Amino acid sequence: MKTFTVSVVTPDGPVYEETGAEMVSAKATSGELGILPGHVPLVAPLEINAIRVEKDNNTQILAVSGGFIEVRPEQVTILAQAAEMASDIDVDRAKAAKERAEKRLQGTKQDDIDFKRAELALNRAMNRINIKSR
Repeated sequence: MKTFTVSVVTPDGPVYEETGAEMVSAKATSGELGILPGHVPLVAPLEINAIRVEKDNNTQILAVSGGFIEVRPEQVTILAQAAEMASDIDVDRAKAAKERAEKRLQGTKQDDIDFKRAELALNRAMNRINIKSR
């Protein structure tokens, strides 16, 4: 069976590097992507969501906070603003971030930029909590 290499990189450095992947699932802004070996080259912006990497009948799940996915026939590279393995997620920290973001969103809408930042922080926290609870 054909396989490919998957790399997840953030500004802080590599988070995940694996050879022998059989499939990657990701949510792009245009919809859900399922990538198999030999996939046509593609670059797409990613949503705040989970990345699933299938290898040897096991699924590795990563939380990503946006970024881009680059697909080549034998390589998938994810350039994310932030990424974290499901096993590394600190649920208490994510819940605290969720509560802070909800409080900011409940306050008066003083500045559109602060509102958007709070909304993104809430989405990131919810993504991390959802991924850890799977």
